[in-house]
Amino acid sequence: METSFLPTARPLPAFQTLAAAPRCPRPLRRSTIRAAISRGRKEDTVAAVREQLEGCYLLAGIRYEGLTVKQFQGIRDALPESCHLLVAKNTLVGKAIEGTPWEALKPCMKGMNAWLFVHTEEVPAALKPYRAFQKDERVEETNDFIGAVFEGKYYQPGDFKSLETMPSRAEVYSKLLGALNGPATGLVTTLQAPARDVVAVLSAYVRKLEEEAGAGAA
Repeated sequence: METSFLPTARPLPAFQTLAAAPRCPRPLRRSTIRAAISRGRKEDTVAAVREQLEGCYLLAGIRYEGLTVKQFQGIRDALPESCHLLVAKNTLVGKAIEGTPWEALKPCMKGMNAWLFVHTEEVPAALKPYRAFQKDERVEETNDFIGAVFEGKYYQPGDFKSLETMPSRAEVYSKLLGALNGPATGLVTTLQAPARDVVAVLSAYVRKLEEEAGAGAA
C-alpha cells in the first residue's frame, strides 16, 4: 500500500509589518474654499474702487435698490466715457476711501448703492444722463443721488443743484475774456465770481500756456 505525503505548509510568521500607506492630504472644506474666494473678491472690489478714485473729480452715490439689470445697463450706456458706474457693498467702498478726502461720503454708507466716478471737470454733463434716466423711468423719489464729494466737500442730495448748474470751463473762460475785452466794471464783476470759477479759469489758462510752450520747444 502506497502512502502519499502532502507537502507541509510553511508556518506563518508570528507577525508581519506592513508598509504604512501614504497619507493623502485632507481635502479643503467647502466653507474654507468659499471663504477664500469671498476674501479674494472683496480685495478685488476694494482695489477696483481705489483705481477709480485715481484722477476722479467727483464721487457720487446713487440709490440702487429696486433697479433692474436692464435699467442699470441703460444708465451705464448713457454715461460719458469719462464716467464709471460701479455697484459695491458699502463696507468695501468705505474701506477703499478710508484716509482720503472721499471719506466724507461715510454718511451715505447705508442701503443698496451704486457709485458714480466722474473723471472730468465737466460735472454737469456727467450728472445729466442720470437725471434724464430718473425722469424717463419715474424714479426721482426712489432712486435719487444720496450724496457726493467734490473738491473735498460733501454735498447732500439737496445741494446737487449747485453741482448741476456749474458753468463749464469754456463758459467761464469765455466770460473772463469778455470781461478783459470789455469795460473795467465787467472785469470787476468776473473777479467777484465764486473762487471755484476763477480757479478753473486760471488753471485752464496755465495749461494753455504750457501747451503752447511745449509746441514751441518741439
